Amino acid sequence: MAVVTGLASALESYRGRDRLIRTLGYCCQLVGGVLLEQCPARSEVGTRLLAVSAQLSHCRTVLRLFDDLAMFLYTKQYGLGPEEEDAFVRGVSVLSNIADQLYYPCEHLAWAADAKVLHVDSARWWTLSTALWGLSLLLGVASRLPRSKRRALEAQMRSEVLTLLSNLADLANAVHWLPPGVLWAGRFPPWLVGLMGTVSSLLSVYQAARAGGQTGAGDQTEAGSSP
Repeated sequence: MAVVTGLASALESYRGRDRLIRTLGYCCQLVGGVLLEQCPARSEVGTRLLAVSAQLSHCRTVLRLFDDLAMFLYTKQYGLGPEEEDAFVRGVSVLSNIADQLYYPCEHLAWAADAKVLHVDSARWWTLSTALWGLSLLLGVASRLPRSKRRALEAQMRSEVLTLLSNLADLANAVHWLPPGVLWAGRFPPWLVGLMGTVSSLLSVYQAARAGGQTGAGDQTEAGSSP
């Protein structure tokens, strides 16, 4: 019953619902991709799971239409960062916030083009939004490395390491979705994309549950949601 209550509580919040949709979507892509490649007899099930994954991803894209204001308020609140923070970390975090802020309108334009609301090339805007997401992840990785070194004896290190691993998993997928010719772009099979996304999502869910257990709060303090 405690598990059901916790799940219901998570689904009541926007951020909790987004994490669960993201996790479920990537799990469907992981299992569906494996079934298509390894179990020809179950290929139809695999195709259906990939279709579910695609629809859940589209659902999250639509929900992100309302994330711009939250991201703006977060960026405004952070400003140039706390003075006690390392100058390098503050600079990288500011750049990461700018990349996140630009990511949303680019994705909105890509969505609007696919929905035939705007007559523009959606591929160009999807590429730009993915590049901004990848840049944000890369900056996030860079900012957490010095943090982990300075706080090696503090409890914060575990959270930083988990976030670092989550960012790296997402970064692997972000590069995969860039135009062919950029590193390993386009080379991941569906199951590997699903695996990277599942790892990232489960780490995020674990951190949220851990933070909620420590503070008694529902959502973590964070802006928008990642793809």
